[in-house]
Amino acid sequence: MDRYSEGDVAGPGTVSILGAFGGQEQEAFLLALEPFQEETGITVQYTPDQDFTTTIQQRVGSGDVPDIALFPQPGGLFELARQGHITPIDVFLDYDTVNSTLIPGFLDSARLQGRVYAAPMRMACKSLIWYPRAAYEDAGYSTEPATMQELYAIADEIKADGIAPWSDGWGSDQATGWVGTDWIEELMLRVHGPDVYDDWIYHRIPFNDPQVVEVFDILGELLKTEGNVLGGATTIINTPFSEAALPLFQDPPRAMMLRQGNFVTGFFPEDVLATMDEEVGVFAMPTWEGGFEGQPILGGGDLAALFNLNDDTVKLMQFLAADTFGGAWAQAGGWLSPHRTFDQSQYADETTRRIAEIAANAQVFRYDGSDVMPNAVGGGSFWTGMVEWLQGTKSSQQVCDEIEASWPS
Repeated sequence: MDRYSEGDVAGPGTVSILGAFGGQEQEAFLLALEPFQEETGITVQYTPDQDFTTTIQQRVGSGDVPDIALFPQPGGLFELARQGHITPIDVFLDYDTVNSTLIPGFLDSARLQGRVYAAPMRMACKSLIWYPRAAYEDAGYSTEPATMQELYAIADEIKADGIAPWSDGWGSDQATGWVGTDWIEELMLRVHGPDVYDDWIYHRIPFNDPQVVEVFDILGELLKTEGNVLGGATTIINTPFSEAALPLFQDPPRAMMLRQGNFVTGFFPEDVLATMDEEVGVFAMPTWEGGFEGQPILGGGDLAALFNLNDDTVKLMQFLAADTFGGAWAQAGGWLSPHRTFDQSQYADETTRRIAEIAANAQVFRYDGSDVMPNAVGGGSFWTGMVEWLQGTKSSQQVCDEIEASWPS
């Protein structure tokens, strides 16, 4: 039984939603909402806004709140929850039922002071290693490394064959360096586990804690060892992240592996996308031997939060939070359910089903740490610090010290 009880209402009306995604994603989202509107008679009005983070703050400040907002990062969610604008989900959803179908740890991304303020309705999966299927498998390289150490051994095989194991690209205009923050977050999860990861991203331990510095040094061995990454540090920094996959699909490939999230498929060449299941292979970034034993997944997601509590808005939140939501969106592509129990046959291709399976089998999910940190760090000093560190102008300790000093008091 839901803890929210329906009262007497005059009849179904209109529910407004504000979110960040437009274009094809908006079209697919509206398709996914059609069953709800047909069944309930409630009209859903979705407004996309690329500057969502600023707009939601302005609308709350002026008293013009949407009924529901879809937060692409938890930072803004927490700020408005602290101010008392958002209804915790335990008021209107059965928390245990929702949590039982989600990938473990997903609700933690919306938890503040013991209560959860949003329900995940879309997932991004980052902990993925991509490879050119034919060339990689024909060479006999393993597609199931159990640990990062086994993956390093595969990289050594690839190097011995005269090919760069890795391709990487951090270029992103003012955001150059964010790809590097993902590397650090992936390794923090694997080497030290989710509890230390949480302490780090929420600043319960300082950014220059020895455990963090250790992970920078571990990443340095992977990225800075000569021959490991195509072109070395200069190429990594000057290659747009959207082009990092291209060397994998040259004939012959100039690199064999890329670590990047599921969204990277949008930047694959058209001929690769046309036959993606045959052209592309993917496996989970594995665990760290001697570190956290379970398979962690780093990612992100859109979090649905309720501003106006009434029967219509509750029905829509229940719809968005269910493990059955999103079938039409899954078929259209570009969407992953955060629920382990979602019907994976609805995904449009085998590659997406494989990613969904990787995420569903994870022992723990954690949100991208730089999206949780204060913007001055997560969207500032952490990005620029990664570039200085990769260029070799500053050591792991120096960069971590400077990022710690930049953390807002």
